[in-house]
Amino acid sequence: MKELELKYGCNPNQKPSRIYMEDGELPIEVLSGKPGYINFLDAFNGWQLVSELKKATGLAAATSFKHVSPAGAAVGLPLSEVERKIYWCDDLDMEFTPLANAYARARGADRMSSFGDFISLSDVCDVATAKLIKREVSDGVIAPGYEPEALEILKAKKNGNYAVIKIDPNYVPKQLERKEVFGITFEQGRNELVINDDFFSNIVTDNKDLTEQAKIDLAIAMITLKYTQSNSVCYVKDGQAIGIGAGQQSRIHCTRLAGQKADNWWLRQSPKVLNLDFVDGIKRADRDNAIDLYIGDEFEDVIGDDVWAKTFKTRPSEFTKAEKRAWLDKMTDVALGSDAFFPFGDNIERAHKSGVKYVAQPGGSVRDDNVIETCNKYGMVMSFTGLRLFHH
Repeated sequence: MKELELKYGCNPNQKPSRIYMEDGELPIEVLSGKPGYINFLDAFNGWQLVSELKKATGLAAATSFKHVSPAGAAVGLPLSEVERKIYWCDDLDMEFTPLANAYARARGADRMSSFGDFISLSDVCDVATAKLIKREVSDGVIAPGYEPEALEILKAKKNGNYAVIKIDPNYVPKQLERKEVFGITFEQGRNELVINDDFFSNIVTDNKDLTEQAKIDLAIAMITLKYTQSNSVCYVKDGQAIGIGAGQQSRIHCTRLAGQKADNWWLRQSPKVLNLDFVDGIKRADRDNAIDLYIGDEFEDVIGDDVWAKTFKTRPSEFTKAEKRAWLDKMTDVALGSDAFFPFGDNIERAHKSGVKYVAQPGGSVRDDNVIETCNKYGMVMSFTGLRLFHH
């Protein structure tokens, strides 16, 4: 198959639409549903991300994409009891495979943003992973293959309209990329940069103790940023992205946005949130929305006098700023990556509030000394990679 006609492009008024190969055949097979233009953008970017994570770490990897940026990305490390609970999979009586762990983490990092995601999996989709995907609101999945039972589970989603794509894992794209904007063709070499342990060898801070787990987490951060719309910053802890700030014009806004998402991920693990007494039969998305409001500044929208009974059996007490800060102070050993240099130390000050200990960024700012000094103030380890990772 050299081309695949699509229903429309980014918007319904943008017709005709297709994906095609100038030479050779498309490296994909649509096994179910009718993926759209944005679905394929998410699928191909996500597939590159998880393939690189697998190569860098040797672990199964998954990502949850929305609007051409990852909402979450992770490798298949085991889930703790608390993580199973906050990812809404503690009720499943099954053995969690590494790939299932990876997807639960990728989806669970930012469940608000992952609603209606497109999933990319590094390995053949197994039954455990398909069971996790089955219960989530999602547009589709791409993987190098599917176990027969897993494929039947996925094909049953959305009354048979769920998009399931199989990709040839041996496909190698051309070294030159082209795209048109305003009728003008842009061309560039593909970003074939390999991110491995050597990528973080230039440590510029007084503290040079970069642990093996930190190297894995920084690799996850930088590979995730490689496929995130710039400017972008990514916080990672224990094998998963916990906060991604994408597409902001200001670096500090990226750092704040990603940091707030990382904070929310940690706050969801607090006893105040874990003990929320939800009404029976509440939908998963409504539960996620309620938690997001409860831990935010607009908590009255969900625990106010006239609304709390719609969501909770018993009215929760306010999660005060002091209580939240006390819990956030327990988050430690977080890794942070930036796709371009930090121009000011304020980014490090903000990162410190979210437990960041390890930092990787290109370096090269006229204020590098100030950024290094700020890291030293908090005992952080910072590596200058010397390489920018813009993605547009």
